[in-house]
This record gives sequence, C-alpha cells and structure tokens, in this order.
Amino acid sequence: MKKLSVLLVIVMLATALAACGSKVPEACESDPLGCAVIEKGETVKIGMAGPMLGDYAMFGKDISQGAMVAIDEVNAAGGLEGFNFELIAEDTGGSPEQGAAVASKFVTDETMVAIAGHIFSGESEAAMPIYEDAGFPMMSPSATNPPLTQMGSTVFNRLAFTDAVQAKFAAEMLKNDLGVSKLALVHDGSAYGQGLADEVQANFESMGGEVVAYEAVTPGEADYSATLAAIAAAGPEAVYYGGYAAEAIVMANQWAQAGLTGVTLFGCDGTFGVEFTQKTGANGIGSIAASLVPPDSDEKTAFDTAYQTKFGLAAGELSAFTWSAYDTAYTLMNAAMSVAFVDGDTLYIPRSAMVAAVRGTNYNGLTGAVVCDATGECNASGPSFYEVVSDGAGGSTWIPFTK
Repeated sequence: MKKLSVLLVIVMLATALAACGSKVPEACESDPLGCAVIEKGETVKIGMAGPMLGDYAMFGKDISQGAMVAIDEVNAAGGLEGFNFELIAEDTGGSPEQGAAVASKFVTDETMVAIAGHIFSGESEAAMPIYEDAGFPMMSPSATNPPLTQMGSTVFNRLAFTDAVQAKFAAEMLKNDLGVSKLALVHDGSAYGQGLADEVQANFESMGGEVVAYEAVTPGEADYSATLAAIAAAGPEAVYYGGYAAEAIVMANQWAQAGLTGVTLFGCDGTFGVEFTQKTGANGIGSIAASLVPPDSDEKTAFDTAYQTKFGLAAGELSAFTWSAYDTAYTLMNAAMSVAFVDGDTLYIPRSAMVAAVRGTNYNGLTGAVVCDATGECNASGPSFYEVVSDGAGGSTWIPFTK
C-alpha cells in the first residue's frame, strides 16, 4: 500500500510538471484570438489562394512565385527567430465557393499566420468572414473591387490600387489623352470586371463623354462575335473591357471581322501580360491596358534578376502583379517578426496583435510606399498604362504608353 502511494505521488508530480511545462504563455491567454503555434522543426506558414489551374492560372502562378522570392530572401537571412517561412498555395479556380472552402481549410492550421490573398475579388469577399472569425490577417496583392475595404473587416487589406482608382485614371486617359467622346463598355460579369466597367462609365460620363453600348460576355466562350458586332453598330471610338486576358484575347482576335478596325480595345490590369500578346499577335496591336508594373529602381532590378534566375522567365511576363506579390509577402513577414516571440523551443504569434500589425503596415517596397489606412487600403498610387506594338517579327509586345 505504501509503495503504491509513493508511485501515485510520483505520477502526480510528473503530471503537474508536464502541465507546468506546457502552460500557454500569458500573451496567448490574453489575446482573444489566441496564438499561432509553431513547434521546433515546423515552418511559419503564409497561405495563398487563387487560380492555380485553368484559364486564369497565370495569375496564381505569377503571384505565388513573386511571393516566394521574398520568402527565400527572408529565410536566407535567418527567417524568424530561426524558423523558416513557407508559402502554402491552394487552387480556388478564382471562384467564391472554392475560395471559402480553402479559407475554411487554412484556418484549421495553427502554424499559419496570415494570408497573401486571396487573388480575385469575388473569392476574397467570400473568404473574408472566415478569416475574420479566426483572426487571420489578409493582404491581397490583386483583389481590387472597391467595396472590399468598406465592409468593416479588420483582417482584409490590399496592396494593389483599387478599381475605383484604376477606373478614374482610365476614364481620364480615354477622354483627355485619347480624345474619345463615344465609348462602349464590356465586362465579364465578375465582381471585378463589372465593377471596373461601372466605375469607368460613371467617370467617363461625369466628364461629358457618351457611353453608346454596355455589354456582358460569358467567361470561357470561344466566340464573342455577336456581342462585338452589336458594339460596332453603336459606333464607339474605343471599347473598355473589364475582365481577364482569356476573354480579351478572344475579342481581340475577332475584332476586325466584327467591324471594329480602328477602334481601340482598352483593357484593365487583368488583361495585361504576355499571354495577351502571345495569343493575339498582330491582332492585339493598338490595344491598351492598365498595369501595376512599378518604375525602375535598383531594388526592382535585383528582384527581376532573382525572379528570372529562380523561375526562368521575366518578372511581369505572366501578369502585372509580380512585384505586388513580393511586397505583400514582405509586409506579412515583417508584421509577424514584430509580434512573434519564442518560449522554449516554440514560436508564438498572437493573432490579434498580428492583425493589428498588418493593418499598421508602413513599408517602402518595390511598388512604392505601402501604408495602410484605417480600412486596409495600402496603396493608392494609381496605375501606369501600356500599349501593344509590333515586335518587328510578326508578333507584338507591351511598351509604356506615351501620348
């Protein structure tokens, strides 16, 4: 009996010591959302969600690659308290439903500290409430639909200029620089594409311009000739398209046969990229699109070299969001570094503190100053514009637009 009592005491002491050793740090107990917990040997995960397969995969591929360059740099410099960062990219196809599904998966991972995305606006909106409940801060390099930052979210932020800013610059360029008085508008029905078209229309009409046609196309189709013929009949001097490259390519290749020769196809940042020029060739010459490509700098040159070396293609070749992706990853890692602490062999990142740190970002990056306001708008510098010209070899290429 006495021997049993001694053994019982030993077991109780061991249990107590184990409980004491696994005590949750005070910073995590006091944080209403708890902490991300990264044990020795694990990585600090940053999630990314967007189209990685299918027609829009160029955006997911390019944005994830831009972010990986930043992560490689930080890891090479020692990471976070000796822990490496890791990017976890999941395919959503760009759809809101799949975006919500990926968000629900991400929030179950206690080693994930933030989301570099989502990439498209519709999926970002669908995922936002899930991350809000879990306390996972978002920094999107590319979701530009204006209402996203007007929904009261504490976790959603974006680095890209908004569609409202892009639309204002586009309308002013159409009216003042190109001298367009009659404009047609086309969109792909998405929150992003239709939102841009509506904003351009409002701005263009406020300057005295006339909108002569407003049409929608169904994404994924191979023939938009009927829609284009209806637009041609309205007599526009330019056609503004809100949507993505896949549909813009089809339209450009059917432009002349629809009777739109001499009418400018004016696209958005979703249409800019090498895919458009590769798949339209001479048919795309004269087209214009907005772009997030930043001005030249020593830092941009260093990034461009690193991107080319790692992935075998030029930065910006797949989309205009390459540099925004790099800055997005850096802002999230900087935020994590500012609030993380180590206890024993475990790294902790208080989630509420992380949310606040991301919203408080003040970072000078490749794309310029990244300074978040109270709603999560972190960059409103506006777009640059590029036009398609002949490459001299039967194809075409993008160059900066000049008046």
